[in-house]
Amino acid sequence: MADRDFLSMIGGFGLTTAEILYHLPDHPHLLQTYLWQDYDRHPTYPRLTGFLDFWTRNLDGMLNSVRVAHRGLVAPREFKFVDGQIVVH
Repeated sequence: MADRDFLSMIGGFGLTTAEILYHLPDHPHLLQTYLWQDYDRHPTYPRLTGFLDFWTRNLDGMLNSVRVAHRGLVAPREFKFVDGQIVVH
């Protein structure tokens, strides 16, 4: 059976990393960083949006900012055919 992550990449998902800055509940003038990472679909980011909705509904730390990086891991430009031979013993 194929790996779940590989099937996600074939389905158009790519590795998404979000840096979330939020205010500490007990000290609102201080910011804390939280890193979130999952396979998500660019540009709508349904999994990240669901996570942020969960955060605002259930957690006390008010969001300050979210910075997102996305990388589609499977792409034709990543493959390069090389003419050669490797001999091992």
